[in-house]
Amino acid sequence: MSQSAPILPGATLGVLGSGQLGRMFALEARRMGYRVHTYSPDSDSPTGQVADREVAASYDDLDAVREFASRVDVVTFEFENVPAVTAETCAAECPVRPAGEVLHITQNRSREKGFLRQHGFPVTPFRDVLSRADLTAAVAELGAPAVLKTAAFGYDGKGQVKLASADPAALDAAWAEIDAPAVLEAFIDFELEVSVVGARGLDGQIALYPVFENAHVDHILDLTVCPARIPEATARQAREVATGILEALDVVGVVCVEFFVNRDGSVMVNEIAPRPHNSGHLTFGAARTSQFAQQVRAVCGLPLGDPALYEPAAMTNLLGDLWLPHTPDWAAAIAHPGVALHLYGKAEPRAGRKMGHITATADSPDLAAALALKARSALR
Repeated sequence: MSQSAPILPGATLGVLGSGQLGRMFALEARRMGYRVHTYSPDSDSPTGQVADREVAASYDDLDAVREFASRVDVVTFEFENVPAVTAETCAAECPVRPAGEVLHITQNRSREKGFLRQHGFPVTPFRDVLSRADLTAAVAELGAPAVLKTAAFGYDGKGQVKLASADPAALDAAWAEIDAPAVLEAFIDFELEVSVVGARGLDGQIALYPVFENAHVDHILDLTVCPARIPEATARQAREVATGILEALDVVGVVCVEFFVNRDGSVMVNEIAPRPHNSGHLTFGAARTSQFAQQVRAVCGLPLGDPALYEPAAMTNLLGDLWLPHTPDWAAAIAHPGVALHLYGKAEPRAGRKMGHITATADSPDLAAALALKARSALR
């Protein structure tokens, strides 16, 4: 098959990773007439429960990876911490979208921030840290407070330590906790966090969702509101930067760009995710084309869909804490008009584990946010 030929319904789509992002991708793909195979080390996974085929094997088992890729028409990601060699092995059998190079850049904070700086995008000031001596030098340049983050495998606040001061004992403790290639980021006194989810097709077409406004609790996304309650000039800058990043990375697929909004209304890139994103979950039901249907369209070389929302919307995560000590009262939550419940099929609730989410639509972002939080409170 030509790399530029569209992959039409009836074909088989492969997903590396098997969490809730893959689950929602599979639901949209099957609705469009595709088959879905998923690959990860896990079995009975959120994606595997709704896929046509679930392969449970290590990402380092290249024979299993090769066999998986040989049975699908395209491979995409729902999880970025996949070894580069895994993506390369798949690419020898079928198209991989986004390309492995996109994954290589975005799965490592040092490479990602270096890419952003090289291309002139606004990014938090940072220094690479490979040793305790590097940390001392980096703090001397950037000052304190600052945040030390592992270069790889960090998410939801894991793999990072805030440095309140340049005290040597504090630096010793921070380096002992990380003790791996890292980046030191200057502490940003930002006003709020926003994100832009966008898709880029095989033909270069780009479609961006309205800017999402995000609030975190303990470094985990708690509430997303769309459209973001920010000045239009700020939203416009965020969209322009996100468009530039999609083009510079030559993405085919869906990408989320996370931003800090500074006190003066300007934006600064925090992170890039080369896949659908937690903040975009509200598009599943609230937008004319969800981020997951958009991912299907993009990786299959089809025209992108309309990203507009039907009306303002909000999303709130449901963590495993809600199951403790009793099963949540689902009926009480969904009794509210405009509320939709999404559960991921995870058997074991744990504190901090994302088990599902609630979306709410209303006449304004404020009302949607209040409704989502009210529905979640009813679960208890």
